[in-house]
Amino acid sequence: MPRPSKRLEQLSAAIFSEMANRKREVAQTRRVYDLSIGSPDQQPERTLLEALAAAVEKPGAFGYALSEGTAAFRAEVAQWYQYRFGVELNPDGEIHSLMGSQDGLAHFALAWTDPGDLVLVPDPGYPIYAGSVHLAGATPYFMPLKAERGFLPDLAAIPQEAAKQAKFMILNYPNNPVSAVATVAFFEEVVEFARKHDIIVVHDLAYSEMAFDGYKPPSFLQAPGAKEVGIEFNSFSKSFNMAGCRIAYVVGNAEIIKPLAIVKSNVDYGVFLPVQEMAVAAMREDRLSGGQNSVSELYQERRDVLLAELAKAGWVIEPPKATMFVWAPVPTGWTSHEFALALLEEAGVVVIPGSAFGAEGEGYVRIALVQDREVLREAAASIASSGILQRKKDA
Repeated sequence: MPRPSKRLEQLSAAIFSEMANRKREVAQTRRVYDLSIGSPDQQPERTLLEALAAAVEKPGAFGYALSEGTAAFRAEVAQWYQYRFGVELNPDGEIHSLMGSQDGLAHFALAWTDPGDLVLVPDPGYPIYAGSVHLAGATPYFMPLKAERGFLPDLAAIPQEAAKQAKFMILNYPNNPVSAVATVAFFEEVVEFARKHDIIVVHDLAYSEMAFDGYKPPSFLQAPGAKEVGIEFNSFSKSFNMAGCRIAYVVGNAEIIKPLAIVKSNVDYGVFLPVQEMAVAAMREDRLSGGQNSVSELYQERRDVLLAELAKAGWVIEPPKATMFVWAPVPTGWTSHEFALALLEEAGVVVIPGSAFGAEGEGYVRIALVQDREVLREAAASIASSGILQRKKDA
């Protein structure tokens, strides 16, 4: 058999496969609490299911859709961005539909880089950020995200040569996996940096509606001049419990979107038309209700329950302001990988080691809030009774 592409060697699926395999083994002898993958466990609102069902019955529903998205979908995205962020978008050129934001991120590097090009990538970061760069044959330059800086990249620390060579920079706030947030003031610094070095900014805003304690995440495009240098991805997966529908969009600079649109037009025929109608209903309801989306309330309750129970057991973790994840420091003496395996094997709790998201993720594990409150209480109790938190690794 011929050998598969060497690009695959750079992808980070190994740890996720390892944890899944170990989970199956452990589940044969004990209860397992899976807090690993960020897949929403809730159904979309009933009205959205009804909109989808009605759209499926329409003549032409099963025909090809254009990859850019229907006019109705793009118009509603424009209205929602104006309502939510005060950002004006032209539906013709500044908005393009996607089969999930991961799809768009994966194809963006193909559209904008050639082998040997450099891309500024956060570390730790969601795997597709570096993965997309490797698949395109380009080279990632990793920007460390450290706790002492609020997990924001130090733009001034990026070497001039790297900044000069970079085609684009990937950012993600609220952040997966570290759950950090950013301000418009930080985005203004990013715009200035991008202008200085002629770099495209690619911002992933997948968790824009999953925020807590009254916090409202801003859009990168709210920063003055942002649309001149960048684009932004957003998704229905987390905000509206539509992960399996595979629908998202990219907005911003039309000239930056255009090469991505060309790639998309060559690899797919767009999102299923009824799903686009469902997405339109989701944005419209959110807009007309004044933002009465219940997803933030649900995950805030889960966050509070889990962290309170873990604190009782001696594991004190700073509460995140957004996302469906908790970025938890591991006890002294453990590596991320060792601690994640111990949690699974001794407490039956599946988490992802921070090192799976990059070298800077060492020392943390990512916990996904994807079970209801009672299950989270049970998971925390299992961790407490295992004694792992009080035990030195080599004891």
